[in-house]
Amino acid sequence: MDVVLPILIVLIVLAILAGSSLRLVQQYQRGVVLRFGRLREAVREPGLHVLVPFVDRMTRVSVQTVVLDIPKQGAITRDNVTVDVDAVVYFRVDDPVKAVINIQDYVQATSTVAQTSLRSVIGRAELDTLLSDRDQINTELRDVIDAPTENWGITIDRVEVKDIALPESMRRSMSAQAEAERERRARVIAADGEFQASSKLSEAAGTMADTPGAMQLRLLQTVADVAAEKNSTLVMPFPVELLRFFEHATATPPRTEVPVVVETDADPSAASPEPEAPAAGPLPAPVPALALPEPVSPVANGVGPDRP
Repeated sequence: MDVVLPILIVLIVLAILAGSSLRLVQQYQRGVVLRFGRLREAVREPGLHVLVPFVDRMTRVSVQTVVLDIPKQGAITRDNVTVDVDAVVYFRVDDPVKAVINIQDYVQATSTVAQTSLRSVIGRAELDTLLSDRDQINTELRDVIDAPTENWGITIDRVEVKDIALPESMRRSMSAQAEAERERRARVIAADGEFQASSKLSEAAGTMADTPGAMQLRLLQTVADVAAEKNSTLVMPFPVELLRFFEHATATPPRTEVPVVVETDADPSAASPEPEAPAAGPLPAPVPALALPEPVSPVANGVGPDRP
């Protein structure tokens, strides 16, 4: 009994030592070993590794790609427009030693750098560039974030802007501008179509003018198109030449005035022009002469200058 107890104690101690000295590194991890606080140059690859108990300390670092959401950041663009922008960053650890030695928490540090870089890039860009050229913004943002994180052993694979929130007044203004632009394009297209149609109609009119039978065939085609529909419309072709014949037949000749010559015995130079004779017709009845009293001579009444 006295021999068995020491053996059990030795076995338990060996098990503890073996448990503390064996470390397992997964396929997606890398191990960084510190011996008495000093870095061991060799990075532990995936597998089972033996460490010196109570001397070596190993830190496992994941080399998988990390998806980091950048919270919505309020920024002012270069043309003084307030926007709220959020993005997403894809990064991974390229150098496990730097990720452990040079930075305390590389995930938190990358998130902080991404937020400040996003506000900086948005402030240097205009609103039109921010809305239309997302690729340029993403590339510039990736370069800005990758500059400080390179010393931490972090590689930025991709950065994308997810959403851009505009003020309500700016949305209404942009909607009105887009509607006006679409209306302008529609009018230009309609005018261009009318111009092309008028050119074709002019060519067709010239062809029909050179061929008299073409107009008659076009008239028959119109009648056939109308008759194909189920309606009560009656179409009667009427020759245009017949209308022109009636127009020339009913045209009245222009009226000409004939001068009237009046003969007189007086001097032509002293004579005044007489009015033009009225048209032929019944003459008016003669006006009867008024009977005036006969004047009385002053001599016959015995008064006058010859009376004695």
